[in-house]
Amino acid sequence: MKRIITLVLVFCTGTTAFGWGLTGHRIVGHIAMEHLDKKVRTHIIDVLGGEDLAMVANWMDFIKSDRDYDTLNAWHYCTIPSVDDMDSHQHPEQGDVWMAIEKLLEEIESQKYSVDEAFALKALAHLIGDVHQPLHCGNGKDKGANDVKVTFFWEKSNLHRVWDSGMIDYWKMSYTEYSDWIMSTKTSENIFSWKNTSVNDWVRESVVYREACYETGDPERMGYRYIYDQTELLHLRLAQAGVRLADALNQAYAAR
Repeated sequence: MKRIITLVLVFCTGTTAFGWGLTGHRIVGHIAMEHLDKKVRTHIIDVLGGEDLAMVANWMDFIKSDRDYDTLNAWHYCTIPSVDDMDSHQHPEQGDVWMAIEKLLEEIESQKYSVDEAFALKALAHLIGDVHQPLHCGNGKDKGANDVKVTFFWEKSNLHRVWDSGMIDYWKMSYTEYSDWIMSTKTSENIFSWKNTSVNDWVRESVVYREACYETGDPERMGYRYIYDQTELLHLRLAQAGVRLADALNQAYAAR
């Protein structure tokens, strides 16, 4: 009972970096499952005990209810003040999302795990989603826009939460419906162009796209107009995250 109560409290406070929310992370995982090589897909489901990447994509947020995992909190984001700071970026001692993704992909490729293969897969399913949420590559000034207070459809919120879940939840779709909607607008050329890219590329894109997230107009009256202006970018980043999660895993397993 204590663990259940703690988990509820973590979700209710919602003050720090939760990436995409439950539906968003499942969208990323679901898209990835559709783009895995057949053998890799079968292997991943076996390692995860019958679950797929959509089902485990929120595990990294769930474990925030357990203090034993506090050292992983810094893995959900990175701080890059501007694109000009990319080349000189130093990963902090506790790590960041950029470092964590590279580390876990190397573990799968080398089969030398700090925990085990299932942990690496669960973490990657979540963190590759996180790094594509532009506000998870923060500017170092406002806690990834958690400090940017807004009113979204007449409810008090913050800009980070609007991006994590507010815009996605607005559409009232299941993660499978939402995934199909997003990918129905993407061409094979789009998908091909997103592959064979690096974590550095993903971070750089988020830093560039981040500025558009702050274009809120009146932060006390955010709603339809903001969704209209930002949905294309939102869907781009969800689609890229899913395709790239699959591509990164396909490559890591092929290199073993």
